[in-house]
Amino acid sequence: MIQMEKKETPISKELKSRIEKICKFCKVNYTLTNGNVINFKGTNIAYAKPHILKVKGNDYLIFEESDFIYVNGYRKKIKFTELEKYIRL
Repeated sequence: MIQMEKKETPISKELKSRIEKICKFCKVNYTLTNGNVINFKGTNIAYAKPHILKVKGNDYLIFEESDFIYVNGYRKKIKFTELEKYIRL
């Protein structure tokens, strides 16, 4: 049987600060969930779950040191600089 090993990846202070500033500027309530890495022992398979920002029923998937944010899944991506515009909609 394959065993999973799950490690939480804390969000960096810089990224958290950027997100908080944008959400406060837009005056919205939000929740921010840390991502994690799931390793399958005995294999070379791993899955990186992104940090998740929830605002107004939308999930924004955020990876550390990435310039892009994925909206409600991996099909639509936006630049981090456009986050404010999407939150205001």
